[in-house]
Amino acid sequence: MSKPARERLSLVGLTGLTALTLAACGGGSSSGDAGTAGDDIAVAAADDSCEVASSELPAGVHQFTVTNSGSKVTEFYVYADGDRVMGEVENIAPGVARELRVELPAGNYEATCKPGMIGDGIRSALTVSGEAPTLSEDETLAQAGTDYQRYVQSQTGALVEQTTAFVNAVKAGDIEGAKALFPVARTYWERIEPVAESFGDLDPIIDGREGDQAEGEDFTGFHRIEQALWQTGDVSDMGPYADQLLTNVQEIATRSNDVQLNALQLANGAKGLLDEIATGKITGEEDRYSHTDLWDFQGNLDGSQNAVQSLRPYLEKADPALVGEIDDRFAAAQAELATYRQGDGFVFYDQLTEDQLRGLSDTITALTASVSQVAEVVAQK
Repeated sequence: MSKPARERLSLVGLTGLTALTLAACGGGSSSGDAGTAGDDIAVAAADDSCEVASSELPAGVHQFTVTNSGSKVTEFYVYADGDRVMGEVENIAPGVARELRVELPAGNYEATCKPGMIGDGIRSALTVSGEAPTLSEDETLAQAGTDYQRYVQSQTGALVEQTTAFVNAVKAGDIEGAKALFPVARTYWERIEPVAESFGDLDPIIDGREGDQAEGEDFTGFHRIEQALWQTGDVSDMGPYADQLLTNVQEIATRSNDVQLNALQLANGAKGLLDEIATGKITGEEDRYSHTDLWDFQGNLDGSQNAVQSLRPYLEKADPALVGEIDDRFAAAQAELATYRQGDGFVFYDQLTEDQLRGLSDTITALTASVSQVAEVVAQK
């Protein structure tokens, strides 16, 4: 993409980011409070520090409020053993505060800030002890995890199939075939990111963008091959990267069979998928070489909608008005995206005007403001 176009996309993306930040910080049901989660743990994030107010917690649901006083966009994670993600909030801009509710059983964890959104981050030990009723003791919420796991399994099967076809095309030197398969395979990937991102070691090597790597790390995965396909048109040395990609995708599919997200992880994942659009993909930086971003948008929307749908039986009892609002805003977002359909796919992202990008950003931002309330409703259980 030429520099002027990149600047245009970034400007519109920042407009959406500002709106989303206001919605995320100011949104939510007025009937709840931090006491619902049992506490409100302050996290002071900066470019070279991550100060967590509490290092010892009782088992149960907790709310972290992360305030970024640094100069870099940051992320906050709560990791279990093996960097399994219990909860995360991404794209915390300088000067912004974001909330994360997470259910933690007894165990040892690490609270982690990632200034610049790269590397292992700044970590501090977090010890959780004792016993508490779990959200999954509610049969409706437990069923939500089972239903969503079934959805993920259907998507990982298609992800492996389409990634295999993509990899075969790359290794055969079929440039046009690989280009056509690239966004299709990624649609399935984008739908299951709440689960895929729970495996902190695999997600970045499958889906990392150029520049996301820490010093000394190789640029791999979908976007490494995308760069070769669209920027140089030469994939003669992409065989090892293609093989690695397929191996890692197969590993995600295998691991996903054993992972069932709890209700708060589902709620956070539904919002996180929308955040990815509104605070990241809206700039056109995700698929910067192919401009196939709208396929990713569709995958994120579908995945978010299915996560919310899995929680629907509980939400319909707990807050039916919110369910109606979310339904309306999902319908609006899907309709907005459908206007850019072309054949079996979409128009390329660099063909959209500023007004069209702003319309997408505003629609997703409104939807995110509604979906951001789901975690609070679930935590009130």
